[in-house]
Amino acid sequence: MLMAGKTALVTGAANGIGAEIAHRFGQEGARVWLLDKDESALNRQTKQLRTLGIQAEMCLVDLTRPEEVASAVAAIHHEIPSLDVLVNNAGADPRRPFLEMGEEEWLRVLDVNLNAAYRCTRCVVPQMVTRRKGKIIHISSVTFHWGLKHLTHYVSAKGALVGFTRSLARELGEFNIHINCITPGAVLTEREAQIATPEQAAAVVNLQSLQRRIVPLDIARTCVFLGTDWSDGITGQTINVDGGWVMH
Repeated sequence: MLMAGKTALVTGAANGIGAEIAHRFGQEGARVWLLDKDESALNRQTKQLRTLGIQAEMCLVDLTRPEEVASAVAAIHHEIPSLDVLVNNAGADPRRPFLEMGEEEWLRVLDVNLNAAYRCTRCVVPQMVTRRKGKIIHISSVTFHWGLKHLTHYVSAKGALVGFTRSLARELGEFNIHINCITPGAVLTEREAQIATPEQAAAVVNLQSLQRRIVPLDIARTCVFLGTDWSDGITGQTINVDGGWVMH
């Protein structure tokens, strides 16, 4: 079990990619805290993990509220000295032409996709510095490399996560804290059905080098690698998990 004895926090963990990351971490022996604001889905996912024998804890948190994030992390640190792994996965990707984006929506999308990652990272890093150990993984998006219309706010925020990764890795490397980023491609999740037709999803597969759908497990396995000692020589990097759609 690659993560036996480790502790991890995953944001946006009630559904999709985040839920699968929490699941795989738990299967590898980690004690996992799931953060999300969807109470029903969060409760269901946590119970499901527990039935599998996974040490799963839930925190109902709105990541756009700094006080809620600080309170949740403080409660976790009350139980354990420090988290070993943080995965900033939470995100929101509403589609809208740029000229129809109001400032309120622009700021909200940046808040969920970028500022939430800052808040969680800012709360866990002091204890990681004290222990001189930690792994932080940001979930960005292949759209930063590709560029897609009607997602300017989302792509801007996800691109900023790449910069956040690089700069923070430089700063925290002396404390043995690893900061890395994953850019998923078109992933088969519940959310996809709300934003893309089957024909649109199939068209993406045709652009990939690997002619199959990318699924949450693909992202979760990469997170396990980045969250364990196997990746101890890697920091400040962005790993593309998109079936060879975009290469950089």
